[in-house]
Amino acid sequence: MDGLQGLTRYPLPRRSVMMTGLISGFTLATTRVEAQAIHTDAAGLVAGETTVPTDKGDLPAYFARPDGSGPFPTVLVIEEIFGVHEYIKDTCRRLAKAGYLAVAPELYARIGDLSKMTDVSAIVRDVISKTPDDQLLRDLDATATWAAAHGGDPKRLVVTGFCRGGRNTWLYAAHNPALRAAVAWYGPVGGTPSSIQPRNAADVATELKAPLLGLYGGQDAGIPVADLQAAAAKAVSAGKTVQIHVFDDAPHGFHADYRPSYRKADAEAGWQEMLGWFSKNLA
Repeated sequence: MDGLQGLTRYPLPRRSVMMTGLISGFTLATTRVEAQAIHTDAAGLVAGETTVPTDKGDLPAYFARPDGSGPFPTVLVIEEIFGVHEYIKDTCRRLAKAGYLAVAPELYARIGDLSKMTDVSAIVRDVISKTPDDQLLRDLDATATWAAAHGGDPKRLVVTGFCRGGRNTWLYAAHNPALRAAVAWYGPVGGTPSSIQPRNAADVATELKAPLLGLYGGQDAGIPVADLQAAAAKAVSAGKTVQIHVFDDAPHGFHADYRPSYRKADAEAGWQEMLGWFSKNLA
């Protein structure tokens, strides 16, 4: 599979439901660094595990929102390489502290339990490559429907995703006309198509239905800057709004604070850009 070089499976805290993840593009072959991980409390929030009804059964998910009746602007959070673990949950809580209802569905839970898998090639071959893009997009639609019924404002819907979730952010931005904004964190824009994953991010660039901000690392060997520029140019030529920020010295996974790939200054700058992008397009 494309982009597997140098990858390892990080040990992550598990819960009783299926935990899933996703490898496409590059990240660092490293172990966890808990001492630097950000831990956001739930004070003033309503947060926890939930399930999202879909046309293929319920999916486990994690959500966080401000305490109160809302409705709150909604952020769909698309998991990065190892599923909805503590880092993704904390990201939801950070977004809730900023005034959003944030919800992260376990998009791969019905395919396999990655808490029992350690081989990256097997994860991609046996789980990720068997997840149809059209099902993934429907699952995100179902998550947006769940959010609207649980304090979210369906008229203020945005999406963000990390690693492969960044790739899926591009796809969802081309799928849902109700979306107001999208922010992709170092998601691959290319890749080899398959019968159930027929198009990549660059392929859908002309079909974006929401303004998209891309946050990428200049030292990410798996996502060439030239490919980013080409995808953005393709979108702009079709009248779409795309802005790409390349952090010159950042590697892949620079926002992932539980890994040595984390770059604090770039992660914080990117976070503020994301919030600004959402605010601007929700105004």
